[in-house]
Amino acid sequence: MRGLKLGLLCLALGGAGCGGDDDGGSDLDAARPGRDGSVDVPTPDAGTEAPDSGAVGPVVSCEGATLLELPALPETRGPWEVGARTFQVGRLKAEVWYPAAPGSEGEVARYDLRQWLPPSELEAIPDDDNPWQDCDCRRDVPLDEAHGPYPVVVFVHGTAAFRTQSLSIATHWASRGFVVVSADHPGLFLGDQLALACPDMASGSRDLNGDVMALVDALRTPTDSLAFLDGHVDLERLGLAGHSAGGVVTGMAASTGARVVIGLSSGQPAGAAPSLRSSLFVAATEDAVVRYGQTADAFDRSGGEKRFLGIEGSGHLAPTDLCDLENGEGQDLVEVAQEHGVCGAMFASFLFDCQDTHIDPERARVVTRAITTAVLEQTLHCQDREAVIAAIPGRLEDVSELR
Repeated sequence: MRGLKLGLLCLALGGAGCGGDDDGGSDLDAARPGRDGSVDVPTPDAGTEAPDSGAVGPVVSCEGATLLELPALPETRGPWEVGARTFQVGRLKAEVWYPAAPGSEGEVARYDLRQWLPPSELEAIPDDDNPWQDCDCRRDVPLDEAHGPYPVVVFVHGTAAFRTQSLSIATHWASRGFVVVSADHPGLFLGDQLALACPDMASGSRDLNGDVMALVDALRTPTDSLAFLDGHVDLERLGLAGHSAGGVVTGMAASTGARVVIGLSSGQPAGAAPSLRSSLFVAATEDAVVRYGQTADAFDRSGGEKRFLGIEGSGHLAPTDLCDLENGEGQDLVEVAQEHGVCGAMFASFLFDCQDTHIDPERARVVTRAITTAVLEQTLHCQDREAVIAAIPGRLEDVSELR
């Protein structure tokens, strides 16, 4: 049985961690802290001067675009309420999160994680046992058209994950004036990976380059479900971010025209491109899938303006919400799947490693939000965030290093 698990894992990762040299990784291998019922988000160290947490200006962004005033600390949620819409582009089912018009009222979005199981398992888990994913966003509300146009960030999930794997980070960016798009990627998302051990066929082959280009092209000329964005997004200010295997986006600036690329727990260096102004790499010291040194090496092999940040005491899922997704009984995704006999659950259990020895997931996400938001605002909002970025290690104790 262990041999089967290892074989499936090697197939899923394309050889990463199995004697191969693939830069990708799995997304169900990371950190869970002890469950004491509290989240202790670190405060600035004594004697460290933190930036004022009040609003900062100016409200003018790049090339005449306008913003609401933003809180100075980049990990602080922004002034916008967030809207959410689901759309289809070719073979991709995707989500867009965006700055909502002030005072918008709508249904709070809730995601049913069962939709990402293989077709044969869609009815396996009853509602009462399902670990629902609630969003701090509202469904189908109007876009804030009084500000913008807004830059776009395309986020790519990793192996055995799905488009909402980093929901809290995506909506955080949207709350600070970004339009964020994330799709379920055939050949990579959870259902297709579980299909390796189930009587199901994958929904398609993996083509992350083609998928990202399809999303970017759809946003350049938004129609149908994306028509509400027409005239309100600026694709000249494009960012790409990806986790683990999704971190291949750091090599896509030349094909997409991205100004900034972000690799989270990924081993892919940034590719040279005329449009590229900045790259960021984030790694966790206890990552057992894509080792800290692999991400550091990707940083070293990248040219141009670049940054590397380490998260102390966290694992591969540091920039995701996956370790926090539980049902009403406190069971995580794998425990629920195993209890209800979901095909392929043993494969997921081999990948899903949320450890009690790691720091609380929210502490890791605070660090992730801080550095990614500051870099995005520096590059895509044309705001000076150099001092804010430099202050992050002094304010947040879970930063191992910043280069």
